[in-house]
Amino acid sequence: MDRNIKRVAISLPLMLTVMSSGAAPGDQYKKDEKNMTGMLVRIAEIEVVAEHLKEYKAILKEEAEASVRLEPGVTAIFPIHRKENPTQISILEIYANREAYESHLATPHFQKYKTTTLKMVKSLKLVDMEALDAATMPRVFKKMR
Repeated sequence: MDRNIKRVAISLPLMLTVMSSGAAPGDQYKKDEKNMTGMLVRIAEIEVVAEHLKEYKAILKEEAEASVRLEPGVTAIFPIHRKENPTQISILEIYANREAYESHLATPHFQKYKTTTLKMVKSLKLVDMEALDAATMPRVFKKMR
């Protein structure tokens, strides 16, 4: 297994807790009433129709890469699936703020993902998250480099 992939796999449970934080690397996020940094963090829980899994994963991978590369307000779109059931996909989503999230929803790459995968998704649940250890988040991102 590639060393970086192994490192991500091992640290993912910590990342899911820490990265859903109220703190942000470099204090670059604006504050609002609900979240001290304004950051929006969620986990999308998706069940994919088995016969569409290969196509769905290719489309999702393309969308996630484009989102992180093209959108300054997108910190992470990190898709993962359960080893024992690859049709169960989770996506860790981290946005600078609600405006960045809403802007993301209007992008051509997200619209393409949403419209082309509609028939492939059996269920979707969006779960908003909060961090337990906000101070650790900047170190997690630094270690990933």
